Amino acid sequence: MKNKTILVVEDNDLNMKLVQALLRRDSYRVLASGNAEKGLDLARSEKPDLILMDLQLPGMDGLSAIRILKKDPLLKQTPIAALTAYAMAEDLEKAREAGCDCYITKPFDIQSFAETIRKLLEEAPSASSENPEQLP
Repeated sequence: MKNKTILVVEDNDLNMKLVQALLRRDSYRVLASGNAEKGLDLARSEKPDLILMDLQLPGMDGLSAIRILKKDPLLKQTPIAALTAYAMAEDLEKAREAGCDCYITKPFDIQSFAETIRKLLEEAPSASSENPEQLP
């Protein structure tokens, strides 16, 4: 799974540092944003292999950002995991409706977090299957 890029959109500095440290420990390239708008820009320019999106962000919320990403032809197949403190059933349903592939509640178990990330990346469509019209 080395050489995979993960975008983390998280406004809490401590949570961001923890997630970045865990991902870097497993040799992922990590992109970071503290808000949805910058996260959308990074997703469009860097085309990450996975996006971890906090749902409660300043300005645009994470659900709105996810809906935008899922409508983008170049990013709609990118797996997105909601990374949130919300753990109610209706919150899970809202995240799924927006297009989340996974729901990770904070605080999370470090081992299961690593396994979830690995599984999401393994199951993600390859770049060639996402955009066959772009192949030579």
